[in-house]
Amino acid sequence: MSEELVNKINALAQKSKEEGLSESEKKEQKKLREEYLELIRGQVKNHLAGITIVDEEGNDVTPKKAKELKKKNK
Repeated sequence: MSEELVNKINALAQKSKEEGLSESEKKEQKKLREEYLELIRGQVKNHLAGITIVDEEGNDVTPKKAKELKKKNK
């Protein structure tokens, strides 16, 4: 994840608290937050794609959607 992205988000949040943001800054803040959330979602999906769920008897009970995602990522 880009440290620069997080720093920009934090700088705009701080400015918002202290003096407020212009309309263009509000739009930039929203865009940066969405970009950040997309990065997080991608990381979570990649992490979950590597997980196999096994029941007490040792049977693979990974949901079909998760198995498909795992195959897609290979």
